[in-house]
Amino acid sequence: MAVREIFAGMPWWVKWIAVPVIALVVFGGLITSILGFVLWVLFKVLLFVALVGGLVFVVRKFMGSSGSSTKEW
Repeated sequence: MAVREIFAGMPWWVKWIAVPVIALVVFGGLITSILGFVLWVLFKVLLFVALVGGLVFVVRKFMGSSGSSTKEW
């Protein structure tokens, strides 16, 4: 018996309201844990990009203000 056949005789509210609510109750902790981890990684990546960008900005500003001594390296 396929899932489609099981839900064929059920009212619409069972398919579209009750089953998703039960799934959220059962898997809600897992979903929030995964979502929290993804947001934490995204925050760390954005923080890394901002720090590297700031470092590049500061180094370019310092190297540009030092005159023509950039050829020393």
